[in-house]
Amino acid sequence: MPTILAFAEARAGQLRKVALEAVTAARQLAGGDQVHAVLVGEGGIGAHAAALGQHGADVVHVCEHAGFARHNPEALAALLAAAANTTGARVVVLPASAHGKDVAPRVAAKLKVGLAADLTSVAFEGDAIVGRHPVNTGKVLATVTLTAKPAVVTMRPGAVPPAAQPKAGTVQALAPVGDPSASRVVTTTLVQGNTAKLDLGEAPVIVTGGRGLKAAEHFAIVEALAEAFGNAAVGATRAVTDDGWRPHSDQIGQTGRLVSPDLYIAVGVSGAIQHLAGMRNSKTIVAINKDKEAPIFKIADYGIAGDAFEVVPKLTEAVKAARAQS
Repeated sequence: MPTILAFAEARAGQLRKVALEAVTAARQLAGGDQVHAVLVGEGGIGAHAAALGQHGADVVHVCEHAGFARHNPEALAALLAAAANTTGARVVVLPASAHGKDVAPRVAAKLKVGLAADLTSVAFEGDAIVGRHPVNTGKVLATVTLTAKPAVVTMRPGAVPPAAQPKAGTVQALAPVGDPSASRVVTTTLVQGNTAKLDLGEAPVIVTGGRGLKAAEHFAIVEALAEAFGNAAVGATRAVTDDGWRPHSDQIGQTGRLVSPDLYIAVGVSGAIQHLAGMRNSKTIVAINKDKEAPIFKIADYGIAGDAFEVVPKLTEAVKAARAQS
């Protein structure tokens, strides 16, 4: 029976959202076949195996070793390539995160196969693996076909939202290939950004501001709404980041971050196709724009055609009141 192998990325001992996305993509691809997930880290990382089972992993291979406390691309690539061979994997799925982009080419090289990177969808077509990859800022959708076995693919973060599909999640210990501590590439320090600020890829709620806010200082109403939720991150459109109102790390869209939060609130966002490509997989979309013909309303679940400077403060107070009663 062919299997689909997914790499479950963790950082600083914590499972990342892209790990659940990779397992979900593998589950969708596998159909009735088995999904095996590989979870790697220092001692204790195996505690996250149950979450992978809940998202579709039949078997979770856990490798705990001090050499995997930080990013270790050489040892990880060797481990994933060995696991692909041992499990008879037809496809190896990794996230197209910074971590995954470093490891995936190494895995493909060890397996002597090609790599289809940064895909937004992947499926079987006969015996081939076919993926879709946006190019030219999303104006063209390229089709990539892989016939080699196994196929190695990376999925763009946010392209496949995590979905609960409970499976056995049987845990099996996985031994490292060689000594991970002896790798030629050594990560000596992990520097994290502002840990008080939620990462766009992990936040369950995102409030995004567009050029309709008219000036950088007006992002204060977006930040206030995000703070009212208590579990929200602040995003921005490309026009806003290009104008220097927000850092480029806040950009959501085809050339920025792809996100899939539970709730996405677009404030003063017109809805250019490049931006929609980055957030259309959100579970619930709320649009606030005074232009009732704005394209964002076409994909919004709820739309408020009104002045953001009047609507957002009232919404902020309503969110605060609702949280106070909960």
